[in-house]
Amino acid sequence: MDERQLRVLREVGELGSVTAAAEALLVTPSAISQQLRLLQRSIPVPLTERDGRRVVLTEAGQALAGAAAEVESALARARHTVDEFVEQPDGPVAVAAFHSAAAAFFPHLLRSGAAPQLHLHDEDVPQDEFPTLTREYDVVLAHRLDHGAAWPRTVAVTPLLHEPLDVGVPVDHPLAAKRALTPRDVAGEPWITVHDGFPLMSTIEAIGAAANQRLELVHRVNEFTVVAELVAAGAGIALIPRWTARRHPDVVLRPLRGVHARRHIDALHRPERTARQAVRTVLTELQRAATTIKR
Repeated sequence: MDERQLRVLREVGELGSVTAAAEALLVTPSAISQQLRLLQRSIPVPLTERDGRRVVLTEAGQALAGAAAEVESALARARHTVDEFVEQPDGPVAVAAFHSAAAAFFPHLLRSGAAPQLHLHDEDVPQDEFPTLTREYDVVLAHRLDHGAAWPRTVAVTPLLHEPLDVGVPVDHPLAAKRALTPRDVAGEPWITVHDGFPLMSTIEAIGAAANQRLELVHRVNEFTVVAELVAAGAGIALIPRWTARRHPDVVLRPLRGVHARRHIDALHRPERTARQAVRTVLTELQRAATTIKR
């Protein structure tokens, strides 16, 4: 049995006919009869009987109709509770982000006060694992390169940034004197890069292909704060995001010409999560933060 069948039973019992119940519920008499038949299949004793031209409830039917009223009241209270939760502006919101996005966006979210019950998490995973994180978190900040696979249709996407990836070199390195760099300029240098499977690796491979030279990958580090320290110490050069990575006083960033080096930073979420006001507020605040970050 379900809520609709119980509602039909109550209306038939109160109004005394299938036709009257159909008019009250704005459906056809055949729809009412079908719901009664479906309900009767799940009950071992008769629920209705004829009394002249009227349809009346048996004792079992009356007992079930009384219980149905309690069910409807409970469901109404449940819906009201859900509605209050959905429209709650300060409800809990769980946000996950990869490291550089977390460093750039999380302080903005906290300072904005838009979601007093924020729960922040760091999740640095390969690109194809970001969508699965939306099962666990309300919002997931993810990144992919321009030529990377699009996000699957199972998640909704709120674009935040289209960020250039620059080459970070020590401030006293000869390459720092150039305003822009080419793959041939950087191909002979030792490189600090991310682990295999992470989005930036495909750009590193594209640089080597454009220069027709295999790059020397000397260090594998995913955290750009650590990468900047290694670059400053002369351990090699690296691709560093222009806006979201924290600036280091001993590292300069130079744009890379001849290779498409940009990444999308997007907020991923399951479409149903935005039914909640608190989640919508966080997404709006992330978009507002993005305009500040890229200045």
